[in-house]
Amino acid sequence: MPEAKEGDTVKVHYTGKLGDGTVFDTSADREPLEFTVGAGSVIPGFELAVIGLQPGESRETTIDADNAYGQRNGDLVTEVKREQLPQDLQVSVGQQLQVGMANGQNAIVLVTDVSDASITIDANHPLAGQDLTFSIELVEIL
Repeated sequence: MPEAKEGDTVKVHYTGKLGDGTVFDTSADREPLEFTVGAGSVIPGFELAVIGLQPGESRETTIDADNAYGQRNGDLVTEVKREQLPQDLQVSVGQQLQVGMANGQNAIVLVTDVSDASITIDANHPLAGQDLTFSIELVEIL
């Protein structure tokens, strides 16, 4: 039976958990995730975990932060003065905002602090700095 290797397009079911066991994502109630191994469309550790699996096989693996969403980067936490924001913008801690970047692209940031004078935004991925555990089942090699 064939094993998944770099360059293969595969379909997998997965459940991702944080270190405390909290499920942060799963494909259990939807179609399997389809991706090409080695194309960089999923985190590196996830791709590596699929290599060598045969259809119908499962694996549980813990992926360190460096091979997941990376370490938290303090440079991505910024304080923005209120006068730099639209006057009618109401923000609260935990709110996500879309901001324009210098390169013309948009990024999603999380509001982490709000005061009368400024707000603090964090552009780190929400899972940055965390080791992640995945249960992965290879459904099919296309």
